[in-house]
Amino acid sequence: MITLGIDIGTSGVKVALVGEDDHVIGHSSQPLVVSRPQPGFSEQDPEHWWQATCAGLDALHAAHPAELAATAAIGLSGQMHGATLLDAQGRVLRPCILWNDGRSDVECAELERSWPALRTVTGNIAMPGFTAPKLLWVRKHEPALFERVAKVLLPKAYLRYRLSGEYAEDMSDASGTLWLDVGARRWSADALAACGLRPDQMPRLVEGSEVAGRLAPDLAARWGFTQVPLIAGGAGDNAAGAVGVGAVHPGDAFVSLGTSGVLWATTARFAPNPARAVHAFCHAVPGTWHQMGVLLSAASSLAWWAQVTGRHEPELLAELEAAPDAPSPVWFAPYLSGERTPHNDTRVRGGFLGLAAETTRADLTRAVLEGVAYALADAQQSLAAAGTELHEAALIGGGARSPRWAQIIADVLGITLHQVAESDIGCALGAARLARMAAGEGLAVARPAHRLRSFEPRAAQVALHRERHAHWQRLYPLARDFAR
Repeated sequence: MITLGIDIGTSGVKVALVGEDDHVIGHSSQPLVVSRPQPGFSEQDPEHWWQATCAGLDALHAAHPAELAATAAIGLSGQMHGATLLDAQGRVLRPCILWNDGRSDVECAELERSWPALRTVTGNIAMPGFTAPKLLWVRKHEPALFERVAKVLLPKAYLRYRLSGEYAEDMSDASGTLWLDVGARRWSADALAACGLRPDQMPRLVEGSEVAGRLAPDLAARWGFTQVPLIAGGAGDNAAGAVGVGAVHPGDAFVSLGTSGVLWATTARFAPNPARAVHAFCHAVPGTWHQMGVLLSAASSLAWWAQVTGRHEPELLAELEAAPDAPSPVWFAPYLSGERTPHNDTRVRGGFLGLAAETTRADLTRAVLEGVAYALADAQQSLAAAGTELHEAALIGGGARSPRWAQIIADVLGITLHQVAESDIGCALGAARLARMAAGEGLAVARPAHRLRSFEPRAAQVALHRERHAHWQRLYPLARDFAR
């Protein structure tokens, strides 16, 4: 069976055509840009997602027409939390407010006060990244537009609407709205009412491995499909990444070094720890949940540093490989867009500390990598406080390609990390696997990804980084107080 996985990321749309045994027949990546009209704002035009998706499918159609034509099912993955607002005619009312938008911190506090059961029902703190506070902001600052809202969709649900005309969302992505009763896997009428919304403004809920619609006939003709492919429920990007690496059973874990950073643990039950800003969400497969510690700036920290230095990321990493494998004398706080786990602080900003006249660019690059690793260690401590101990994890995302960074993270976390095949298109691969499940295959489709290389924690480095992490944790109070 051939399936198609489409992943709407923050920086681009990836489309992967996948055959038997997860053989990637072809893939395409189309770039996206983020608009920041004001400090703390982060938006994208949903039309750009559609154009990028069409360009990706056009590229696959040109390169692999016969294989694309045989596609049986399509799976979707997408960046989470984005508020995509449609009117009664299905037209987009404004740019989508993204997951890393920080404008709604006041509305978060208002939501927690007005609905005290929020943390119990949703398992999460109200954070500006989530969807619900964004709608409260729109209601307050754009009231005329708010009155015209007929549907609120997450990014991949909007793509599904454009592909099929269906309004549907899977449990994993819906968990990030703060409108889902996560334990019961259904919309919460009380949560919606707290935001001035109604259940009919939400898409219907499906499991990620269920059929959620079919491709529109005119689009099937455009790309030459011999049969009209079904469209699976799909998953939020992290849940799709979990399916892509086979993290579908309790105890499975992965580390993601994408634009954001994620420490993921699959759980057999709903196990929240909102006090430490741990996310407790539904998984994309039935009867399963997960916990996540989330960093807002992971690989994007290295991308920022590359932009500042005027060097490409591979150049900076190569320069580091030529340097001694020793800790940096400089310290970096990766709070470029605020932070989630464990601080839930949209206002804090990052920085370097410990600069000296002899500091080199390689020192600063190493500091960036270590700063992200130490932030992951913060997330690890938060998961441990919720009763989750990790011993090994897959490593996915663009940042996973760096052996030096992978080893640093393994040493800092004190666990074995496995670099896996196709990690750079892991979310699209997971979406393609969910499509196979929707087409009739079982959970066994989500087998563990092929390991390319493992990074074992080195005892001496683990002990050193445990001390350094405790010292690094002093940066957050400094950065927090300075930002205020």
